[in-house]
Amino acid sequence: MPNGIIIIDKPSGWTSMDVCAKLRGILKEKRVGHGGTLDPMATGVLPVFVGSATKAVEFAEKGDKEYVAGLRLGVVTNTQDVTGEVLSTAPVSAAQEDLEAVLPRFTGPIRQVPPMFSAIKIKGQKLYELARRGQEVERKPRPVTIHALQVLERTGEAEYLIRVRCSKGTYVRTLCHDIGQALGCGGCMSSLRRTMAAGFTLEDAVTLERVQEGGEALLLPVDCFFTGCPVLLLTSPKAERLCRNGNPLPAADMGPGEYRVYAPDGTFLCLSRWEKGQLVSIKNFFGG
Repeated sequence: MPNGIIIIDKPSGWTSMDVCAKLRGILKEKRVGHGGTLDPMATGVLPVFVGSATKAVEFAEKGDKEYVAGLRLGVVTNTQDVTGEVLSTAPVSAAQEDLEAVLPRFTGPIRQVPPMFSAIKIKGQKLYELARRGQEVERKPRPVTIHALQVLERTGEAEYLIRVRCSKGTYVRTLCHDIGQALGCGGCMSSLRRTMAAGFTLEDAVTLERVQEGGEALLLPVDCFFTGCPVLLLTSPKAERLCRNGNPLPAADMGPGEYRVYAPDGTFLCLSRWEKGQLVSIKNFFGG
């Protein structure tokens, strides 16, 4: 049965779940999940986890991400991107230097008000469902971190490409909207391409057409997702049994941190954390 990770270069017009459904058909495996939603208009890096590798999805969703976004000044929409209804337009007098001058305000720890067209739930209802019915509710600002924000190029009279490296939960279209507000002319997101997620980049990504041709052979082993963690290769069948039975492993001579634990034959068993002289399993990856 197929198990592993595949990094898809998501095409525009597809939802992240559309991609997963397509891969279920190609790989003949029901257990398929993605590591971070991309809106249909967005393209780029979508890590997809297959088979027993789906156990790693929870770790993928937590990491930082990087995007190249189109910023269109002078236009405000109800979705904060060009797919929405235009609410207002305004002349743009701001030059590139003015745009670059406001970016420090949006760099580092900031607070964002989530857009109405989002999947966030308030009192059990998704905001986008309320928005489609013409309703708007109060949303509390949420803390996010913008690690890097820069103008890459000017692509039109009032249009720019910006690079954004940010924490989980950041809405890039809200960032574009807020930058437009700061410049006094309004703004929205005109395009979005994710260039990095879960530590994977566009260089690691393949198209759905390539997967159709190459199939299971394109899957990466799940332990490649944890390459930042040191390796512990067990040397005895007894230690492997302890690990497979969910028991802590004695590890008095190891330091704090997370470790990749392997069986004597090299099989990746689990991700473990050192606690008080023992390695305790965080997530097991053995079995189907």
